[in-house]
Amino acid sequence: MDSEDGDELLHPKTHPLKLFDAAKSQQRLLYACAPMVRYSKLAFRQTVHHFGTDLCWTPMILAKEFNRSHFARDSDLTMSTSTSPSTRDKGEVPTIAQFGANSPVELSRAASLATPFVNGVDLNCGCPQSWACAEKLGAALMERRELVRDMVVATRTRLLGDGWAVNLGSPSFDVDSPKGRSVSVKIRVHKDLRKTMDFITTVIGDEHNRNIDWLTIHPRTRNTPSSVPINVEALEVLTSTFGTKLPILVSGDVFTLSTLPYTSHLLDPQPTFSTSGDSSPPADKGTNGVPQKPHLPNLSGLMSARALLANPALFAGYDSCPWDAVDVFMNNVARAPLPLKLGVHHLTEMCGPGFGPDRNAALLTKKERIRITEMSNWIDVIDYLDEVRSQRGGKSGVVRFA
Repeated sequence: MDSEDGDELLHPKTHPLKLFDAAKSQQRLLYACAPMVRYSKLAFRQTVHHFGTDLCWTPMILAKEFNRSHFARDSDLTMSTSTSPSTRDKGEVPTIAQFGANSPVELSRAASLATPFVNGVDLNCGCPQSWACAEKLGAALMERRELVRDMVVATRTRLLGDGWAVNLGSPSFDVDSPKGRSVSVKIRVHKDLRKTMDFITTVIGDEHNRNIDWLTIHPRTRNTPSSVPINVEALEVLTSTFGTKLPILVSGDVFTLSTLPYTSHLLDPQPTFSTSGDSSPPADKGTNGVPQKPHLPNLSGLMSARALLANPALFAGYDSCPWDAVDVFMNNVARAPLPLKLGVHHLTEMCGPGFGPDRNAALLTKKERIRITEMSNWIDVIDYLDEVRSQRGGKSGVVRFA
């Protein structure tokens, strides 16, 4: 390719902050796909984007390894320089490269390497896994707010020196610039919420020239299992305090759009009250004694992990995975290959009961899903899916895009 075409491929046109603005103008929240170890690969990102996900995260990439090994760079960050038929009408897949790091030098170097190919970089301060915390990565950083601040400042400074448009406080900052990139952080909360508020205040810095473009909050502590509901009260406090200063995404318990444990003027149905106004009715009970959901007017977006894995069409309004999503995924895998076991795991999740209200909505029975896991090649998997669907009177198998 010539240099002009190459330059265009390396410079995605959409700054992530424009996606927040676009979602708000459409009277909705921004939709994001969470970083998932092993699963947030290119074919899956393309699939969820096809069904309305605005912004996708890569799996967490270890910055130190990324900087030192081209094998790590090749395996951890896979992007597409062409548009697949399934996403042709959707354009680029806006992607955030998330890094695990505990050093300003390592994070800024990794960001410098990745930035030509992605829309922004993100620091993981939320991974609760023991190995990550033992390495002072992920959720362990929630106890080191000054270090986190230093890392995002060093990253923004490095990217600015590389010629990227990342200086939010500059009068010349242009969100429409093709070289615009974002720097963000994903966090958990502390048991003492005051520590979380101090953490966020330190990391943001000057709100008129802030260190990060937006913040993703997973309202569970480092030790809270995913089976325990998110701390909605903490989320309400944090969004009301910081949501007017920068966009805030929430991660956790986003299973369907109709079963969220909170409401917003950007969600349907409209809320009946707001906990942030002085004239709001009591928030403890609603009609028929049912507790009212807290209203979060300053929330900017939703990030989903497990539910999107089971239903890539979640943000298109589907409560369970449709066969169309399987078709799109399989066509994307053909162009951005996945290892058989990983691809089959995606299929068993997508064809299972999922997280919607109808637990009988599975596309395949448990026995049929087990059968897929026993297959040794993609041809057998595709033939089996074709057979099952034709037996049920549906389409004559996986739809092949031209």
